[in-house]
Amino acid sequence: MLRADDTLTVFGEYMQHPDCRPGQKQLVDLEAITGFERDFTRLFEVQAKKVEVFASGGIETLLVYYAPTRIAREMSQLILRSWEPFDGVIPLIQDTEAGALALLGQPETSFAALLEQADKV
Repeated sequence: MLRADDTLTVFGEYMQHPDCRPGQKQLVDLEAITGFERDFTRLFEVQAKKVEVFASGGIETLLVYYAPTRIAREMSQLILRSWEPFDGVIPLIQDTEAGALALLGQPETSFAALLEQADKV
C-alpha cells in the first residue's frame, strides 16, 4: 500500500541527495503497488512539494510512470490528473519497461539492463 507520508519521506531523501536538480528525468516504477491511499488532499500536498524541485527556475521535468498492472495504471492516471495545475512537469505513463526507458532516451530495454549500466559508471 502506497501512502502519502511514505512518498514524502522518500522524496525528502531525494531532495537531500547531491545529484538532485531541477530538470532531472524521473522514472517511477509502480509495478509493486498493491494499493494506494486515496486521500486527494494529501496527494496534492505531495505534488506541490515535488513541483518545488521539478519545476523550479522554469525548467521542465519529464516524469515517466511505469504502470504494468491495473492498480498501477489507475494510480498513475490519478497522478497525471494531479499534475494538471502545475506547469513545468511532463508526466507520461508506460506499461512496458522498454517503452518507459525509450521515453527517457535510454538505450536499454529493461530496468535490469539500466541498473547494470549504472553499476559500470
